[in-house]
Amino acid sequence: MLKSFIKRIGVMNCIMLLVVLSIIVVSEVMFLTGQKLEAIFIAFWAPTILGFMNYLKYRK
Repeated sequence: MLKSFIKRIGVMNCIMLLVVLSIIVVSEVMFLTGQKLEAIFIAFWAPTILGFMNYLKYRK
């Protein structure tokens, strides 16, 4: 199942999705430890990376 998922979306996209997931986790940990402004700043990276992935996918 995992191999078919990686084959379908590509290795680089899987790596980028893991990076986005780790950014979300780090942001949540920072927010819960009291570093609220830094956590919000880091949380904005995840949709930026996803948007960049979409841009690279659909550009011609």
